[in-house]
Amino acid sequence: MAVEHTMGTSAPGPGDQTRIHNIGYRSYDGPRLGRSYARRSLYSQSLRGSYGLGRSVKSKVLPMLLFVVMCVPAAIMVAVAVATKAKDLPLDYTRYAIVMQAVISLYVASQAPQSVSRDLRFKTVPLYFSRPIETADYVRAKFAALASALFILTAAPLLVLYVGALLAKLDFADQTKGFAQGLVSVALLSLLFAGIGLVIASFTPRRGFGIAAVIAVLTITYGAVSTLQAIADVQGSGEAVPWIGLFSPITLVDGVQSAFLGATSAFPGGVGPSNAEGVVFLLVALGLIAASYGLLMRRYKKVGL
Repeated sequence: MAVEHTMGTSAPGPGDQTRIHNIGYRSYDGPRLGRSYARRSLYSQSLRGSYGLGRSVKSKVLPMLLFVVMCVPAAIMVAVAVATKAKDLPLDYTRYAIVMQAVISLYVASQAPQSVSRDLRFKTVPLYFSRPIETADYVRAKFAALASALFILTAAPLLVLYVGALLAKLDFADQTKGFAQGLVSVALLSLLFAGIGLVIASFTPRRGFGIAAVIAVLTITYGAVSTLQAIADVQGSGEAVPWIGLFSPITLVDGVQSAFLGATSAFPGGVGPSNAEGVVFLLVALGLIAASYGLLMRRYKKVGL
């Protein structure tokens, strides 16, 4: 019910404009879906946004182009293997993401800021927290969405390789084992790269700054580590080569998969870390993922105030 009163004379008279309107306010009696539904919706929206789905055509161009670029080399390798009747694929499943690391880094640099920087720039984060959603829900949804998008990007070419290998009638057991090892590798890579990318992007509302910062961290560290490893190998300090690999995300993943997944290392000389050193690599990788999650939680507790 609402009361409308038009100011006039101090005493009501024949021309008094006071009216009582029934404007039909009713309480909501539908289902209340709660935090889990809001979290799933945010995850789904963020995952779709990572490939430009539900957004403008311009937003779809780069992620879809990078997806195609990731898959085309795998399709070419399959075509060569089938045409030449090769007994094995030209590239191992675990090596594919390492070779294509530049494309993966560019994807993270473009999509991590898109996922979180826009919310900071337009100050929509407090609006999320005004609903039945908390800081942990927001962080988990964004983290899981970008990690899932990266897993799709990196696992799709492995699937192309696997299907092509079976069509080429390569050994089923060997190919299945290699495919499974490749999936484990890219799952770890997806979590690590998503965490690092989101942490960097969450500290700037400017998408351009976020893109530049993510590219710098992922590519410069890889270039610096690769250079230092090559210098150490040339100078006969081969025992230092694996430890230098701890300081770049992509060489960190390379060290883990060469130690535990039977992958051929991209380190100079093709010698990766031993099993004992591999434990350190794995702990550092998991520690970085956990630290990224913790930093995002801390960041958004402040942003949401």
